[in-house]
Amino acid sequence: MFNKLKEECGIFGIYTKEEQKELTSITCIGLSALQHRGEESCGIAINKDKNIYYHKDIGLVSDVFSKQVQDSLPEGKMAIGHVRYSTTGISKKENAQPMVVRHKKGNLAIVHNGNLTNAVELKKELEENGAIFTTTSDTEIICHIIVRERLKTNSIEQAVKNTMKIIKGAYSLLIMSSAKMIAVRDPQGFRPLCIGNLGEDIILASESCALDIMGAKFQRDINPGEIVVVSDNEVKSENFLPNEKKGLCVFEYIYFSRPDSTIDGINVHIFRENAGRYLAKQSKVDADIVAGVPDSGIDAALGFSKESKIPYDIVFIKSKYIGRTFIQNTQNKRKKLVNLKLNPLKQTVKGKKIVLVDDSIVRGTTITRIIKTLKDAGALEVHIRVASPPFVDVCYFGTDVDKKDNLIANQKTIEEIREYIGADSLEFLSLESLREISKECKVDGLCEGCFTGKYPIEVPESIDKQTFEN
Repeated sequence: MFNKLKEECGIFGIYTKEEQKELTSITCIGLSALQHRGEESCGIAINKDKNIYYHKDIGLVSDVFSKQVQDSLPEGKMAIGHVRYSTTGISKKENAQPMVVRHKKGNLAIVHNGNLTNAVELKKELEENGAIFTTTSDTEIICHIIVRERLKTNSIEQAVKNTMKIIKGAYSLLIMSSAKMIAVRDPQGFRPLCIGNLGEDIILASESCALDIMGAKFQRDINPGEIVVVSDNEVKSENFLPNEKKGLCVFEYIYFSRPDSTIDGINVHIFRENAGRYLAKQSKVDADIVAGVPDSGIDAALGFSKESKIPYDIVFIKSKYIGRTFIQNTQNKRKKLVNLKLNPLKQTVKGKKIVLVDDSIVRGTTITRIIKTLKDAGALEVHIRVASPPFVDVCYFGTDVDKKDNLIANQKTIEEIREYIGADSLEFLSLESLREISKECKVDGLCEGCFTGKYPIEVPESIDKQTFEN
């Protein structure tokens, strides 16, 4: 693995005015635009005549949904889809989403982006009352609770409201019942979710780039704590659990989201470019060129170049055929993959002092190999600038960092990190600069727990991602 942060998944939904056969292909387009959020498995569920048909498997959208598979799914008015990355453990087809259940009052399909912080106690309670689990995903817990509450209430909306009072943590959900599609975002808004329209059809997606790619019109972000119900092409919403403290994951801006997405009103590219600009202000350096680590460091590198007046150039060619979550089973193979994925432009690098901008340093192994690759290609100096503060604490809300001792910034000083990775200098974006950027971009609340150890909500004493992986 390339030792970068991994976000858990992306979700997409469409509700159409009339039944159409193209529903599967449209959903595939939306999921392909969100493929960066999860390359491990994917799936689509379609509602036709109150019955739910679905297909899901391990692999990329383009591999799982061949023309033959797409043709096998029926026409319908509603569809939801999911791309997934598991945080720990073995990739299993059983954990792929959507999760589809049939119960006394109808059918239900659900897709989830996030991570519950009270999953362990909820699972224990459900099992003690007879629930049987077939996956290791906390999404199945949400399914059990929604069904339980649905059997006690008169509507799926009320069942979802009751569920929101019970579950805690990060959850952006799309729920498809026999007649309705419901979108839900947790009270802190840890993970993004937006709504738009394609003509008279309603589109819901983790990021606005999924709307853009199919020519849909972005309407707005779904608010933290909001429930949106779509039925018969009527959209109703309720700010059911208005939050006291917002907490969108700061890494949605730093790394996870596509640069062409707008999250909670802020364009991701602009935020990253500002991070590079602030980095240049706080860390002067004598260099010939500025470059970004493809792809997530490029926007910040452009900002650094503009502010410092040091020319921007390309120092790596990135292979288009190796995914973000490419895995090999030995350390030696993993090391070779860095060179396979990023090949230096020797003519650009040779004899140059380079400022190399990356989005973050998690474990430090990848950046070490990248620096060595540049110096082997003839670079005189490599100065590392990181467009985020040092990552020192665990995440409870949907990334794959669950142990402090996996984080190099938690174990070493900045000077020790610089020496370990072989950089000629090393600077991180300061927490103060990050907050200034947020203020400048008018961001209304971010979760900075990975940098500070302080979270928007209470977190468990320990985290067990071997038990639950979304």
